[in-house]
Amino acid sequence: MDLRQLNYFVAVYENGSISAAARACHVAQPSLSAALQQLEDELGAVLFIRQSRGVTPTEDGERLYGHAGRLLSQMQSLKASFRHSVKRVQFRLGLIRALGVERMSQLLREFSAGVEGLELHLVEPEDEADARIITPKMLKAGEQFLPIWTDHFLIALPAGHPLALKQSLQLEDFDGLALIKRTPCDAWSQFYPELIRNGIQPDIRADIHTIEYALGLVSAGVGVALVPDFDVLHERQDVVLRPLQDVTLQRTIGLAYPRSKAGQPALDWLRLLCQQQS
Repeated sequence: MDLRQLNYFVAVYENGSISAAARACHVAQPSLSAALQQLEDELGAVLFIRQSRGVTPTEDGERLYGHAGRLLSQMQSLKASFRHSVKRVQFRLGLIRALGVERMSQLLREFSAGVEGLELHLVEPEDEADARIITPKMLKAGEQFLPIWTDHFLIALPAGHPLALKQSLQLEDFDGLALIKRTPCDAWSQFYPELIRNGIQPDIRADIHTIEYALGLVSAGVGVALVPDFDVLHERQDVVLRPLQDVTLQRTIGLAYPRSKAGQPALDWLRLLCQQQS
């Protein structure tokens, strides 16, 4: 038994599923499942009842959770007692909306782990910052742009919507269709003018700002919405995702930073991480 196995066990217990725990721990699901199985073999006990929609801890699992939590907490305290004071590194990072929680969490986690003493401040993209994660059209004079991700967009429909029977949607499907507007959104600025140019008038039911609210309205049957093609969205059971024919909807996300700040250790580390993402 090792701390890695216990960390995975606690993640499964607290997230209620192996797939969610794997995402939280930033590991592949088969690796986490294998470590959990090895832990059960070493203890000679079944820790979870596997079900189609998650896991349920057994009596042995409940008992181990208490011990594991205390042990991991003690280990964190032990590590902290040996840490020496380091110089704090202030870093302001501007972020646009709808970047994807999972990939941004991983990027920020690796960034923080690689800069000793980092004190990270997340700010609006318009604020003064050491670097920004933005789209190219938001670049300022004197900034360098390093592409990270290219996002494609899909149409999110309520489960059971008649259009969900189609493998892909066409512009003509949007004539009179209940539609949720989300701004700011690069895809919307490409998509809506194309509808108007083709004489298609959708029925705009809401104007909101976040993907989470858009998906909530889609799930409630208020309308359909444009969303980035994030892997996690395909796991939802309450919405259906379909590609759009006729128009290519995509955006480029990248790291923007002043050329004058190139060479600073924290920024150089962030640039390296971003290059590995692309």
